[in-house]
Amino acid sequence: MVDDVIADGYRRAGWWTGRRLIDRFETHVAEGAGELALVSGGDTLSRAELWLAAGAAAEEIRSVVDGSRRVVVIQMPNCTAWVVMFLAVLRAGHVPATPPVTVPEAHLRHIFQLTEPALVVCAGRNRRASPDGAIQRAATRDSITFAVAATDGALRAVHGPSDPPDRTVEVPDSTAHLMFTSSTTGPPKAVSHSEDSLGALNLQFAERFGLDHRTPVFMPSPLGHSVGAIHGARLSLLLGAPLILQEEWDAQVALELVARHRADFTAAATPFLLDLVNARWGGREPKLAPLRSFLCGGAQVPPTLLRRCRIELPNTFVTPLWGMTEGGLTTCLADSTTEQVENTVGMGLPGLELRTLDADMKLRAHGAGELVMRGPGVFNGYYGQSELYAEHIVGDRFFRTGDLARIDSDGYVSITGRHKDLIIRAGVNISPVETENAIAAHPDVVGVAVIGWPDERLGERICAVVQAGAPLDLDEVIAFCTQQSLPKRCWPERLVQVDHFPRTAAGKIRKQQLRDELVSASASTAAVCAGGAGSDRSAAR
Repeated sequence: MVDDVIADGYRRAGWWTGRRLIDRFETHVAEGAGELALVSGGDTLSRAELWLAAGAAAEEIRSVVDGSRRVVVIQMPNCTAWVVMFLAVLRAGHVPATPPVTVPEAHLRHIFQLTEPALVVCAGRNRRASPDGAIQRAATRDSITFAVAATDGALRAVHGPSDPPDRTVEVPDSTAHLMFTSSTTGPPKAVSHSEDSLGALNLQFAERFGLDHRTPVFMPSPLGHSVGAIHGARLSLLLGAPLILQEEWDAQVALELVARHRADFTAAATPFLLDLVNARWGGREPKLAPLRSFLCGGAQVPPTLLRRCRIELPNTFVTPLWGMTEGGLTTCLADSTTEQVENTVGMGLPGLELRTLDADMKLRAHGAGELVMRGPGVFNGYYGQSELYAEHIVGDRFFRTGDLARIDSDGYVSITGRHKDLIIRAGVNISPVETENAIAAHPDVVGVAVIGWPDERLGERICAVVQAGAPLDLDEVIAFCTQQSLPKRCWPERLVQVDHFPRTAAGKIRKQQLRDELVSASASTAAVCAGGAGSDRSAAR
């Protein structure tokens, strides 16, 4: 939690206003009830229609959940019902918790145990009143009431335990929205944000990118992920701007939606951007012409992709976005140099204090180390895991991100890796970022992840896992890395080609899962083949 002195500073600076999201949107409704608020598939809702639908759903929620302030889990794809239900939970006086639809059943149970929700709202299986099997099993196991939402957001079927548990938990006022980490290495954490921390992020993005009620927000990223929730649903409601949703990703459809609705802003992961750059476009204006700003985050953005964007998307400012569900957020600016856009993730939003933590646990304004942050858009705790939150706090309330970074004298940040991603080869720490960027520039490579491969002699070797449009071999990749001036110590020593990567809702590759699956498969193959050649290649050095 932020101490009173720091909080007072955020209020004086105007970042913390104390104003609730629903109050802001209600003002927009009063100022222009007929203005477009939401486009989702065939649905088009005005501000007044969205407000009325949310009000009706709020009454249904109140009939199910008692008067105490409780958590209501919303787990649905990008659709009208998600936005209606989100606004309804706020209007009913409760706290939305919004996990992605891709959360595994075991993680869903973990989320329920952390948050003790009074209600879980989901979409019907195959658009029917039957709930998703995983949600039904997880909710039934923990005696939680769950409901299926109709396409318009109304509760169509409510299922409650025959003997509901006596839960007296009430969510503190400091928690306005619960989101969940991407869980690339373990169970998700429940991230608690306040109205002020989320409002600060939205207001600062609006200022940096010139957004207001006249700038439609396009959101293909899952609303159940922090990118979709913060920079999609919440941003549009705060600004009174139209929200243009895409439920299922298709680059061609995305191009058409942006053009038709004159979308101005979006934030999405690297795979989305790559697909858009590769997509064919026969329109009279350039690809994504109305879109002034594309913030690309979730996974490393290769410099080669950013160079292609300047050709394929000439009207759009594409900037790397660094951030976490926990907050923070950095981007480049309109006047950032080409080098800064390609080789950094930009600078922090106003008021965000970024430092690096060196080996002696000293905070430094510049230089390399673990990135730590403090600011008006940073979260206030891990819900239900206060000890875990305390473990991440250092110095005067700075949060340890786990990312390794370098901050230059101009305040631009370069992410150099993560503690958990480091490959330890013969006792030397090697970040995978340089190797990934070099291999990503290969014309046949669609995606790449560099992981540590277990090695009896060295501990780990560098393994490149690639998704490519044509067969590649290790010698070819090493030769290409040499052309890219990649230092020999970063060359891959093993190459594995895959058809796809396991990814989080944010587009991040689940490296631990990938490593576990590949190592297990290699061990099984070795046992069966008794030393026969596998489908990957290795090189000793």
